[in-house]
Formats: sequence, structure tokens, C-alpha cells
Amino acid sequence: MRILRLIKRAIKAILPYGLIVTWRRLKNRSQKSISRFEMFTASVFKQKFLETAADGKKYFNFNGALIPDISNGDMAEYLTLTRVFSDTFMFPVLFNDNYEKEFVEIMDLYMHEGPYGYTDGLFDVTVKPEDIVIDAGAWIGDFSAYASSKGASVYAFEPGETSFQLLLETSKLNTKGPIQAVNMGLGSKVGEAFFMCDDGRSAGGRIYAGNNCKKENVIRITTLDEFVEKQKIQKVDFIKADVEGSEYDLLIGAKNVLKKFEPKLAICTYHKQDDPEVLERTILEINPKYKIVHLRMKLFACVL
Repeated sequence: MRILRLIKRAIKAILPYGLIVTWRRLKNRSQKSISRFEMFTASVFKQKFLETAADGKKYFNFNGALIPDISNGDMAEYLTLTRVFSDTFMFPVLFNDNYEKEFVEIMDLYMHEGPYGYTDGLFDVTVKPEDIVIDAGAWIGDFSAYASSKGASVYAFEPGETSFQLLLETSKLNTKGPIQAVNMGLGSKVGEAFFMCDDGRSAGGRIYAGNNCKKENVIRITTLDEFVEKQKIQKVDFIKADVEGSEYDLLIGAKNVLKKFEPKLAICTYHKQDDPEVLERTILEINPKYKIVHLRMKLFACVL
């Protein structure tokens, strides 16, 4: 009964922002209808979460996780923030970080991509105070800000220059746990790669294997193993990965980290059709002690 009450509360709370059921119903209608709906969402979103600091600067406050005000810049970026709210901030803002299995599995069906936390008894993939967190594909730092608000220290990897500049602003806003912004991608080897953003939107930036894309630029790639060794990081507790199809390469470059530190994992599995099977198999080949749970678009893993 408690889970049902939470679900009813979720739908009532989020429908005004257009972040769950209504979005799913409207997304198959005309682009004109969707645009009007998104603009309504954006307006309500600002009223609810935008605050002004003593120095006059504005920022979004999601239960202590602070994001710079991007509402007057690129509208595509701002609308992305309103959509990813449900994935990163809905549970801490509305439900006191309740990531219980029964609640998460039902809510996941109606969310944009699904949450970054999951608990089921001893199986606990959530950010804790004093955790060392790797945010791979940090974008402007939404998950980094959340982890910081929990008292964790974050290494936030974002190779896209536009997103990285906003990530730097996010790192300055959030001080409960430090955020170190790293202007590199994570992969299977150290080197360089082309980076492409669809229609100029930095949130969808990804490593590109071709050589004829007009919107690519060269970015630096490192492996998580190399970075941890060079930075002399003593532990890694949590890895969040949304790297637009490069999740397999990230895992290959993190073999030592997964073996030695056994961090909790929250990894997106929707970029490639075989991601759920390939990524699970890869994790278990690296460290067979991991237990893995799949949701609609993410997998969670931890060593009990």
C-alpha cells in the first residue's frame, strides 16, 4: 500500500511539469504540439526550481543540488534539463531518495530514461556520503551536483567544450562535496577521438568513428584505470555512465578499478541494441562477484 501511495503522489506531483505520463502520450503527436507542451513545461519548471543568490546570479536548486541557470541560453539545452529532471532529481526532490525495488521498477516504466539508484535489501546502488564518484558523460553536471549534495566527491568527465564550460559553473556552485571537472572522455585506451553533437546539442555528444562529420572536433580520451593511477585515487565507490554508446569501451578501460575497488555501477544500456547482454557479460568477465539488475534503460551492479 505504501508503494501505491508513493506512485499516486509521483504522478500528481510530476504531471504539472510534463515529465512522465503526459510526455509519453504527447510524444507521438505533431511536433507543434510537443513544442507547445515543452514550452509550458519549461515555464512551470522555472517557477518551481529557479532561485537567486545574494550576488544576483540565478541557479536551479534541486534539494541542494545546484545547476546554473541555462534557461536564457540554448533552449534545446534547457529543455534537456527539464526532461532529465525525472532521472536525476525526481527521487531526491520528491521522494527522499527512496530507491526501493518495488517503487523504482514501477516508476521506471513512465520515466524518461530511469533513475540512477536502486536498492533491494543488501543490493544497494546509491550514492553515500564520502563516496568517490565517477560521473562519465557528465554533461553540465546534473548527476555530479546530486552526488555532491549527498556529500560525495566527484570526478566529472565531459569532453564536449560547451557542456564542459557549464560543468565548471556547476562545480563552483556545489561545495558540500567537491566536483573536479575533467575535460576528457573515458574509453578503452588513451588517445584522441572525434566527438560529434547532433544538431549542436551537447547533451547528445558522442565519440564518432567516421571522418566526414561536419560537427566533430578532436577530444582527449583516457581510461579510468590510467586516470585513477595517475591521480593516486585511493578508492572508487560509484560509477555512473551515460556515454552515448561507449559504455563497453569505458568498462574495458576500467578493469583494474572494477577488480580492485568493486564500485557500485549505474550504467545506461539503451544506446545499442545488444548493450544489456554485452555490458553484463563484460562486467562479469572482469569481476564475477558482481550482482546485476536490469531496468528498462539502465543496469545496476554491486558486489554484496
